Amino acid sequence: MSISSILFILVLAAAVGLFARNVRRLVRNIRLGRDEQRNDHPAERWGVMARVALGQSKMVVRPVAGILHIIVYAGFVIINIEVLEILIDGIFGTHRVFSFLGGFYDFLIGSFEWLALGVWVACVVFLVRRNGIKLKRFVMKELDGWPRTDANLILFTEIALMSAFLLMNAADWSLQQLGDPHYVVAGAYPISAALASVFDLTSLSSGTLIAIERSCWWFHIIGILAFLNYLVVSKHLHILLAFPNVWYSKLKPRTEMANMPRIADEVKSMMDPSVPPPEPPAPHAVAGVEMTERFGARDVFDLSWKSLMDAYSCTECGRCTSVCPANLTGKLLSPRKIMMDTRDRLEEVGRVIDAGGKWADDGKSLHTRITDEELWACTTCNACTQACPVNIDPVNIILEMRRYLVMEESRTRPALTSMFNNVENNGAPWAFGQDKRLDWTNS
Repeated sequence: MSISSILFILVLAAAVGLFARNVRRLVRNIRLGRDEQRNDHPAERWGVMARVALGQSKMVVRPVAGILHIIVYAGFVIINIEVLEILIDGIFGTHRVFSFLGGFYDFLIGSFEWLALGVWVACVVFLVRRNGIKLKRFVMKELDGWPRTDANLILFTEIALMSAFLLMNAADWSLQQLGDPHYVVAGAYPISAALASVFDLTSLSSGTLIAIERSCWWFHIIGILAFLNYLVVSKHLHILLAFPNVWYSKLKPRTEMANMPRIADEVKSMMDPSVPPPEPPAPHAVAGVEMTERFGARDVFDLSWKSLMDAYSCTECGRCTSVCPANLTGKLLSPRKIMMDTRDRLEEVGRVIDAGGKWADDGKSLHTRITDEELWACTTCNACTQACPVNIDPVNIILEMRRYLVMEESRTRPALTSMFNNVENNGAPWAFGQDKRLDWTNS
């Protein structure tokens, strides 16, 4: 085995090991949330996933961005077939090990090249939309700092990877034309052959071309392995979570608000003496600490695991915020910020657990990041959940946080306080008792 193969195996093992560790931490963080059953109606769920995640049905609602995203999406999935060949070549020291496929191999390589060009162009357009045209949803305050840098870094990385892929192929094609024995004649190169002609690569020596091809080969595969680990800690995590997040998405009508079973049972017991009061909840431990039952959400532990997966699945595209009526009328609420704040708080909690081996109260909560003004601005119209390309549900987080404010801290708006008092005293939101409800018929 050559030194190059040994070095490649070490790099691959390190990248896979780091990725596995990051995924374990990700799964641990998601499991900090409350248990919630989301595996009913599997056939319907598979259908939703096929339509929304695989078919990109919500992306193409905005045709320009949608079509460009499909190109990048297809490129990411299909070009990675080529990565399998690179891995085999890297381990065993071979070159284009799948070349025995003949004409089909030519078709594959040619298709990869057209897709690579499409991805390159799409990423350039995305950069222009973000930094040149500056669409409103890409210049909002919550994207200041790292989020904007993160988005640009991902696009530049994809451009660099596609450029390296095409330049690698251009050098490979040139070496094939020169008859280098290691570079077998295989594949079709519609884009890279044109690049080789433009830059007159065939005029270079075999040694120079091999250096270019090997440099691009190493840059391409190391870049992919690095990107694999980077996406776990970036907004691009939706590449891994989009499909499961859509599969577990809410099947009930979006505007249907879930009851709290314990509260519902308490009400039933009050209304019907024959119904026994509910048993107190069994104590449960999270991250090595016994958690008390809360009404609503104070922190990430009080949200469901699905809400936490939602937070990690957010790609910060801003489609939710761009259709939010509260945001459009100048309110502070931004559904995208709700998801970003939830994810950031979850990451903060994860770092505390990593540092001490278990959770230790740091004196902060979700309410440290998300203000009451944001929460009460929501009209629960669910326009954000309808617009989200991966069926994220910001409204559920907002409702749970509101419940905590009302039921545990008695913090609400004056108009709501009057309504709550009327419901408690009169059994209705109006300021008169049940015995007077029909008085209007006598007027």
